[in-house]
Amino acid sequence: MFTPPSVLIVEDSYVLLEMLATLCEQEGIRVVEASSGEAALTLLRGRGADIDWLFTDIRLPGLIDGWSVAQAYRAIHPDRPVIYASTGATVERRTVPGSLFVRKPYQVHEIIGLARMMARALSPAPRRAAG
Repeated sequence: MFTPPSVLIVEDSYVLLEMLATLCEQEGIRVVEASSGEAALTLLRGRGADIDWLFTDIRLPGLIDGWSVAQAYRAIHPDRPVIYASTGATVERRTVPGSLFVRKPYQVHEIIGLARMMARALSPAPRRAAG
């Protein structure tokens, strides 16, 4: 039985969080939401093994930023890329190979493309007919 992929979206703007969640859900991705780094770390502690993707804003309110959330995620999934988002012009290179960077403000077509990529990456391969 196929389980749809899941993504933890960490975004402090409620409007952006809901937009990202809606676009991912429309592509068949289960969404877990967090509006702060602290909330994201709590979710990762309890459900981290079940989360296939991380989409995190780098600048978050509080003491825990997106880099720290990504580090905690990579402790669970060391080879899985992370999708980072920021308004900043320069981004530190703390990413793992294959990670992506999305600049805010988001372009809807960009997010739809990322959601489709996440859904395809973990979908079971189609079975070929024997013949």
